[in-house]
Amino acid sequence: MARRFNTTGFCNPQKHYMVKLDDRLKVIKETYIDSGEYFVINRGRQYGKTTTLKALAKYLEKDYIIFSLDFQKLTTANFENETAFSKAFAKKLASALLTAPSESNGELQELLSGFVNQDSNTGMMELFDCLSKMCEISPCPVILIIDEVDSASNNQVFLDFLAQLRGYYLEREETPTFHSVILAGVYDIKNLKLKLRSETDHLYNSPWNIAADFDMDMSFSSVQIASMLEEYEAEHHTGMNIPVIAEEIYQYTSGYPVLVSSICKYIDEKFIPKFWSEAAVEEAVKNLLLSAAPLFESMVRHIEEYPSIKQMFHAILFQGNEFSYNPDTKEINLSRMFGYVTNKNGKIQIANRIFEMRLYNYFLSEEELSSKIGAMAQLDKNYFIHDGRLDMDMTLKKFVEYFNDIYSENDDKFIEKHGRKIFLMFLRPIINGTGNYYIEAQTRDARRTDVIVDYLGEQYIIELKKWYGNEYNARGEKQLTDYLEYYHKDKGYLLSFNFNKNKKTGVKEIRLGGKTIIEAVV
Repeated sequence: MARRFNTTGFCNPQKHYMVKLDDRLKVIKETYIDSGEYFVINRGRQYGKTTTLKALAKYLEKDYIIFSLDFQKLTTANFENETAFSKAFAKKLASALLTAPSESNGELQELLSGFVNQDSNTGMMELFDCLSKMCEISPCPVILIIDEVDSASNNQVFLDFLAQLRGYYLEREETPTFHSVILAGVYDIKNLKLKLRSETDHLYNSPWNIAADFDMDMSFSSVQIASMLEEYEAEHHTGMNIPVIAEEIYQYTSGYPVLVSSICKYIDEKFIPKFWSEAAVEEAVKNLLLSAAPLFESMVRHIEEYPSIKQMFHAILFQGNEFSYNPDTKEINLSRMFGYVTNKNGKIQIANRIFEMRLYNYFLSEEELSSKIGAMAQLDKNYFIHDGRLDMDMTLKKFVEYFNDIYSENDDKFIEKHGRKIFLMFLRPIINGTGNYYIEAQTRDARRTDVIVDYLGEQYIIELKKWYGNEYNARGEKQLTDYLEYYHKDKGYLLSFNFNKNKKTGVKEIRLGGKTIIEAVV
């Protein structure tokens, strides 16, 4: 059976192309497991948590007794009361022992089976007495791994279990217990209460704050993506330029595992013959952005559940606002926990380009039906596409014309706040379905934004900026020429929102440093 790229469930190296995890597993063992840590792997959806845990269990089995459980497999009835939970938990442990490689597990199996088969009511205290006895007689240190731990977090029985687990762990010098505990899920321990109680109650409580910080980067580097593509290339011989393709995939995904696999899967399965190129990556990204992927559905649900997060994202994307990274701020902490933002030099940054593009589409779609300028662009689409090529000169010319017709009566504060959104609402229907656009995060701030448009393999660099005088404008032109040099382009575009009462609107061509700049002023 040929291997493939996988985007659902955990990855198996015999069945799937995947990044090698050996170095990561070695660090986890030496840093956390061998020292007996209690820690939580909390990352966003489809971030490779389950794949890492399954590989880790296999990696540790020579030195430890491993109990690896998935709480998604427990039923609602299992959480009905302490007795039901305790017996279900012990039964899962007994089942895990059946597949363990050690030949000395018979006594542990007998102990757990005896607990499950008791006729009397057995609660949490009895369960932990059994677990303590099990850890005491075990021939090797015992590791407890619980995946999808937050799937069980909406009931009190589970939280009582966590409290007991914490108590035994803290007293492990006096009372035998698990050598190390690993919990995995989207929510970290202290935020499990967000799923149980209203926001008016305490969100953080000391029983959950014993976990060691797990700060390992679980994203894929371009080098790791390249190593996965090397295995693929060894089997398929496509002739791809592996470093170039790996870097292009990384630029879009920042190494978010399921996004990396989704792009690779699309190219592998949809391009016949298999053709790996930068244009193929662009096509895969376009398809991904139009898909109803569970990851995107979760992101939309979360930003609608938390309006303050929605406001923060809107301000970052459209106003160029910067927010300092402060994990004590609820919006920032939740956004980081869900995997939507990262800490970049002390500032909040959307986690990857694909998330940004999806969020832009989400916000723009909310206003699309009421957008006059977007409707005009849609009606006049033939103005902008000639022989399959995007005419960006005409795009800017028409934008100036429509903008002056529609927004001439609006005050400067409105334009300053909404100018970028207005341009993107104009641009989107022109390229939608054929091209992509994204914002260059490195150059986005309150005054300047660089929009990169990819249309059928051709790239257009557009700098959007607010006019703050001739000197600032000249500086912007120089910045754009430098940026064009970086992208190996001879032509670029500059859209200025000018708030000078004596401004002269229109479009003109500028030659600077061997580059051509089409400047539009509104």
